[in-house]
Amino acid sequence: MAAIVEVKYFNTFLLKKVNANITSPSYGDIPVWNGSNGIPVDKGGYPSSTNADVGNNWVIEESRINGGYNNTTVSFGAKAYLVEEEPNSSVRGNSMIYSGIFNSRTGINETNVFSVGDNIVKSLNPSNGSIQKLHAENTNLTIFQELKINKALINKDAIYSAEGSGTAVTQQNLVIGQIVPFPGKYGISKDPQSFAFYGTAKYFSDKNNNVILKLVGGQIQEISAANMIDYFRDRLGTDINVAGVPGKIIGGWDIYNKQYVLSTQESGKNEFTFEEGYETLTWDENIKGWTSFFTYKPDHMFSLGNKFYSVKFGSLYEHYSLAGVRNKFYPNDGGSIKPSSITFVFNPAVSRSKNFKTVDYEGSNGWQINSFVSDLTGKNLNYSNNNWVDFQDTSALIYSYVQGTYDSATPANTGTSAIVLPFNYAGFNRKENKYVANLINNSSAASGEIAFGSSMSGIKGFFATVTIATDSVTDVGGEKELFAVGSEYIANNGYQ
Repeated sequence: MAAIVEVKYFNTFLLKKVNANITSPSYGDIPVWNGSNGIPVDKGGYPSSTNADVGNNWVIEESRINGGYNNTTVSFGAKAYLVEEEPNSSVRGNSMIYSGIFNSRTGINETNVFSVGDNIVKSLNPSNGSIQKLHAENTNLTIFQELKINKALINKDAIYSAEGSGTAVTQQNLVIGQIVPFPGKYGISKDPQSFAFYGTAKYFSDKNNNVILKLVGGQIQEISAANMIDYFRDRLGTDINVAGVPGKIIGGWDIYNKQYVLSTQESGKNEFTFEEGYETLTWDENIKGWTSFFTYKPDHMFSLGNKFYSVKFGSLYEHYSLAGVRNKFYPNDGGSIKPSSITFVFNPAVSRSKNFKTVDYEGSNGWQINSFVSDLTGKNLNYSNNNWVDFQDTSALIYSYVQGTYDSATPANTGTSAIVLPFNYAGFNRKENKYVANLINNSSAASGEIAFGSSMSGIKGFFATVTIATDSVTDVGGEKELFAVGSEYIANNGYQ
């Protein structure tokens, strides 16, 4: 059943006095109001006067341009009537609608006009879910649905014709052309905030398929497949979705480093207590790989000019500013400077069992070895509790050059304030501008071992996983560089 929806527009009148009443000399020539007080005086409004001089300088104004307040009668204003065949509201998540155009030459603006008499709706396949993101690029419109990526031509003739170019526009459907889907069953799920672009390349996530995608040259690429398949499968599939509530995926293009930045954030976390529950990492186009994790949790990210920004709690922050303290992204994120760390693998002579004896690095002062761990031996039965366990060799923490400095009266890990010559070093020592240290075994006894832990030197195994990080003593918040890390090793027992 059709319904007539009445939309009323009423006139608005403003009554004011230009000059102050002669009985109110304190106002001087300041305009005053009569009746309603309007804006208070202390907020920048006019003062009010209840003792008005009605014979002098009263002005009436009307909101409409052609109001006709000097006419014998004034109407309430224009009334519009719209006949709706189905007066109930409807949500068409898979459709687009476009308005009239703006003529910059004449100043006629019809961008708020949606004519029900014209065919101004363009719909996509509803089986692919709702439209989540639109991205215009030259004459192309990229349309991101939950389960599909599409493109359509945008015909600019309608806009140019309004400028008087002489091109006739006879069909409204010229504004949005034919919808053409991209190959592959990919979409943007319900995470449009993961979208970022640089040049012709577009980056986004597809939580339904547990992948991160790049659209360029009409082809969709799975950049999450670059040695990160397992990570994104677990991260997007289950880790960020807590108790059935979907987490957030926020993306942004870092123009400073030419990287796509992605922050996956778990649901159900209290933002204002800075709970962890997030991982922020970067995709580098130069090496075609995922390069680093970061310790900041943004609400939004974008680039402007040649600088990269993020937003947190309504505040804007510039990244890579030399004026700021390194490793502290937001002033209110707990107040601590978080360390930088790199985890890598020593695996020379792949099939040879080795004993790693030392570790060295080239770079700045202020790096420590958090862990130096061999590969697992395989399951062994622990007869004390009848459990199957893996054994591996581990190293004790190796202090940085400053952190491990001590003398006969001052223990290590206290800094240099009370240390006098000669120095001793409990961790890294500096020799010929290279930092070197012995590996001190810190392992528990495994089955069949007689010597273990600190009674032996080095770390046994086919390979070793190492984590090196900045310390909490040396030039905190300053610049740290790391160029190379090495280790001296020998073959175990002559095995090849």
